[in-house]
Amino acid sequence: MSAPDERPAGIDELLERVRRGYERVGPHEAHAAARTGQALLVDIRYAALRERDGLIPGAVVVERNELEWRLDPRGSHRLPEATGHDLRIVVVCNEGYASSLAAASLHQIGLRRATDLIGGFQAWRSAGLPVSPRPGP
Repeated sequence: MSAPDERPAGIDELLERVRRGYERVGPHEAHAAARTGQALLVDIRYAALRERDGLIPGAVVVERNELEWRLDPRGSHRLPEATGHDLRIVVVCNEGYASSLAAASLHQIGLRRATDLIGGFQAWRSAGLPVSPRPGP
């Protein structure tokens, strides 16, 4: 809780603060880590963006509001991929903002190797990395 005379942090300050807590990765580094099994890519974009732009092959789709429950290795609703607190997770949103806050949240539940993709899905696609067609009906 902040002192009464302290002004609350704005979103830009909050992003700066949380991003100092871990090393973010670029699209090529994330692709290589996922391809070699060194990281789990987790796409938190909402359905309309996935339908519009497509998917990163091999990425696990987890809606943002379920992220902590699905990735907590001790949680009763965890994904099979959530094998331990040492798992390296790269969170992907559309442009790399929401994913920063999501990665910080994962740190709070003990997933200290969680990070996010700089520039998000848009940077991935701009880098010419693989994208699957948008999901069908």
